[in-house]
Amino acid sequence: MPEVRTARTDADLDAARRLFRAYVDGLDFALDFQDFEAEMEALPGPYAPPDGAILLADVHGEPVGVVAVRPLGEEDVCEMKRLYVMPAHRGRGIGRALASAIIEKARTLGYDAMRLDTVASMTAARRLYRSLAFEERDAYYHNPLPNAVYMERPL
Repeated sequence: MPEVRTARTDADLDAARRLFRAYVDGLDFALDFQDFEAEMEALPGPYAPPDGAILLADVHGEPVGVVAVRPLGEEDVCEMKRLYVMPAHRGRGIGRALASAIIEKARTLGYDAMRLDTVASMTAARRLYRSLAFEERDAYYHNPLPNAVYMERPL
């Protein structure tokens, strides 16, 4: 099992940035509408404590996965962002470990609900989210992707 830990140092943020970029590079659509490059330059940005966090999953001391949480602007509601595991490490429970850890982190930060967005083609991710008690909901922000799926769960 991986070690899941909070990104705290500049080296951790560099690792998170590298993994976030790998995530985006693997998508078949652009994230320009989310100002992704500005987000990367400003890390930890909206994921900074005390209201957010970035978690890394290490295997043999090397970061192989990442996930983040940030406030949504609505009181007591947060958003899971950018869950990613390097392809060579998928199928080993690392994504589940990261998602479970960020849900627990959000609880400790005092949030009452967590939202996320994904796309319909990410069937494995959607299956994971459903297994973690996320349910589909109406859009909570404008996403220009026609196959966007919005989900939420209580904490």
